[in-house]
Parts: sequence; C-alpha cells; structure tokens
Amino acid sequence: MDKVLQWPKRAETWLDSKGKPAWITAMVLGFVFVWPIGLAILFYMLWSGRMGCNNGGWRRKFTRVDATGNAAFDEYREETLRRLEEERSAFVGFLDKLRRAKDRAEFDQFMNDRNRPAESDPTTA
Repeated sequence: MDKVLQWPKRAETWLDSKGKPAWITAMVLGFVFVWPIGLAILFYMLWSGRMGCNNGGWRRKFTRVDATGNAAFDEYREETLRRLEEERSAFVGFLDKLRRAKDRAEFDQFMNDRNRPAESDPTTA
C-alpha cells in the first residue's frame, strides 16, 4: 500500500529530472486523454512554479548580480554597469530627440503643403 501512495512523488521526481518539456508533454497528454488530468497538471505547474512564472525565470538569470568576493572586481563591475546605464539613457534621449525632430519636420511639411494655393497643386489639374 505504501508504494501506491508514493507513485505521485516518484512521477514528480522523474518529470523534474527531465525538465520543463516533460511537464508540458505530460500536461498535453493529460488534456488529450482525460482533460481534467491535464488541467490538474497545468494548475500544479503554475502553483509549484515549474512554469517559471512565479520565480523570475530567465529574467533572474540575466539580472542577478552576485558579489564575487573580490572587492576590486566588484567595484569595476559596478562602475561599468553604471556607465553602461548612463550611456543607454543618453542614447534613448538621443533617439527621442531625433523622433521629435522628424515629427516636427513632417508636421511643418504638412502645414506648408496645406497652406499652398490650390492652383499650384499638380494633382488638381
């Protein structure tokens, strides 16, 4: 009887060892054969964080900054990240300025075309 009660834990361990594709496959097969089982697997994946929705997923991998223990390197890294963030902000500001200039030029062209007399417009002839 004890083995009967342990099969869900063994299945969970096996699916975890195979990764997220195994969980997704189990969920799809559950939906195909007995839809409540697929739904239960989906809810369990979301609740337990196996879908990566609750635990930060890929974003945590790329944004987590851990100290290395070497103070000189950590200071260098922080300074470099600060400088890159300043450059990014300056570049975004530059792009914004270019967009505003382009918008202004297009608006001025529109106003010039609109205020031009109708007889000079070649499309009305």
